[in-house]
Amino acid sequence: MARRRFFKPVVERTSKGFVLHLDRDEIDVLTRLLGELKGLLGNDDPDVQPLLRRLFPPAYHLADNAEAEAEYQRFMREELVASRLAGIEQVETVLASGAALDPIGLERFMQSLNSIRLVLGTLLDVDEGHDPSTIGADHPMVGEHHLYSYASWLLEWSVQAASEG
Repeated sequence: MARRRFFKPVVERTSKGFVLHLDRDEIDVLTRLLGELKGLLGNDDPDVQPLLRRLFPPAYHLADNAEAEAEYQRFMREELVASRLAGIEQVETVLASGAALDPIGLERFMQSLNSIRLVLGTLLDVDEGHDPSTIGADHPMVGEHHLYSYASWLLEWSVQAASEG
């Protein structure tokens, strides 16, 4: 990724809305990650479903409520997936056009970034003690760790911009 000027925020609140100051390479990476996320959301393969567990946490945690949990997932999962897919579509459109995001668009951008983080975090088994500086260049999933850190960093900028004003 190209170096940034220190004084220019990555996500900036302007009179036109929230502007993303991203390089072409960053837009390409985000577009690819969003496409992969869409593919995962539309995949019913049982081997893929564990990657989505943090996106769709259980509503009922107790073993006695397994039936209620199954019913909740049956009724709500499709709606939750549709909502995430709609948000991803909007973010992809903004990334392609370079347009500013309105507050709802920024919320969808943050939701999409967080979804990417949750899937990568599940893949990498990230917990609260995760320290990316301990991942060596020879780690077999160093790239995924970098993507996780990048998505976290970009989400932080987004939250900061949303909190301003």
